[in-house]
Amino acid sequence: MAARNSPTPAPGGGQQDWQRDVLRDLSSPATGGAPGATGAPGAPSAPSAPSAANPVGAAASPPPQPRPSSPLPPLPPSPPAHTSSPPAHASSPPRLPLPSPLSVPLVTPELAAAEGRSRHGDTLARRTARALRSLVASAARDTAAVTEAARAIQQPVTTGRQIAVTSIRGGSGKSTVAALLGLTYAHYRPDPVLAVEADPALGTLPRRLGATEVRWSVPDLARIVDPSMRITDLTGYLLPFEGGGWLLPGSQGSVGAQIDVGTYRTVMAAVRRYFGTTVVDCESLPAEVARTALVTGQARVLTTPATVEGVAATRTVLDWLGKVHRSMLPTTVVALVRTSPDAALDQARAVAQLETGGAAVTVLPYDRHLAAGGAVRTELLGRATREAAALLAAAVMDRAVSRERAPAGQAPAGQAPAGQAPAGQARAGQAPAGRAPGGPTQPFAGERAR
Repeated sequence: MAARNSPTPAPGGGQQDWQRDVLRDLSSPATGGAPGATGAPGAPSAPSAPSAANPVGAAASPPPQPRPSSPLPPLPPSPPAHTSSPPAHASSPPRLPLPSPLSVPLVTPELAAAEGRSRHGDTLARRTARALRSLVASAARDTAAVTEAARAIQQPVTTGRQIAVTSIRGGSGKSTVAALLGLTYAHYRPDPVLAVEADPALGTLPRRLGATEVRWSVPDLARIVDPSMRITDLTGYLLPFEGGGWLLPGSQGSVGAQIDVGTYRTVMAAVRRYFGTTVVDCESLPAEVARTALVTGQARVLTTPATVEGVAATRTVLDWLGKVHRSMLPTTVVALVRTSPDAALDQARAVAQLETGGAAVTVLPYDRHLAAGGAVRTELLGRATREAAALLAAAVMDRAVSRERAPAGQAPAGQAPAGQAPAGQARAGQAPAGRAPGGPTQPFAGERAR
């Protein structure tokens, strides 16, 4: 039986040939030691290997399978190693995160140590005389003026108001006025307030608002700002300052830093829906970004030193604004800044010259604390400076919301008819939402203490 089932030996030792082939396939590394494996796809299967316990030709050994007449079909290709990854057509290239800038100090520690002690804006003799007068004089007039200015500052707005601050020359107190406006609005208004430095060439607004180091700037925010951002996401790239306001620096203080018009428009369009009031410290005219900010803002402030040359240059800018559009001058306020205690300018004549055409003028008196530079501390401002800052902020806000007002005989936009409190504003004697009673009309802390 065994001889009948065994394959017929081929002439010339054919049985030894197929045994040699099987042993070669078993010892081949490509087969991995699997019986019947072949070295190439589509090759016929070989019979099982012989062993000592079951010699070739024994009755227990299975007969070899006959060779097929046609080769087997090739095996399908092996799947990739990571089968859980999505198909190539469904995956998009990964978006690399933008490099995060490092914090840079505004001044070196050695230079910061050289800064002297800040002085009060008023001299000791002036403060003493005012304290003596307050013992016999009524403070009702001063309280009424501050309350009226606070009400004008707190006017409700339907969209974000953007206020551009610029000048025709450097050294006119432009960044100082922008810092005073930002601090005043942050103190009085319940909605978020933002101060933007659009003067990247070694601007001083971050220093004036008390910042010690700068990390994110206007160009950085323009690259990452997204419409899906919430205000809590946006404030992570800003610096807080006194009163609850936020600051966006223009640069890290490097020489040659620039902000183009496209970058400025991208940032201002993004922050408008988050902040009720935005104060922009622009470059000096005739820079392109400064001209863009003047035209696109809802109100503008021109700072000028209390000199004849400064007033003449500012008058030229006002004439240019009047030719741009008829609504430009009625929404412009000129800040006449006294940078010296001994200014010889005739203030009345200078104001009359600047008011021609419809612009308003506010005089900012000389203040020792502001003249010394450094961070603006509201408790050290002189009393006249605090009052002038409140009047300036009120005049600017009044003009910033003037575009929302209806024609004569109708209630202005955002305000209710006579006898009814407007939306977002409380009735007389009632505090607005989010403010404690008496909070909105209270001046800075320094004025309450004196």
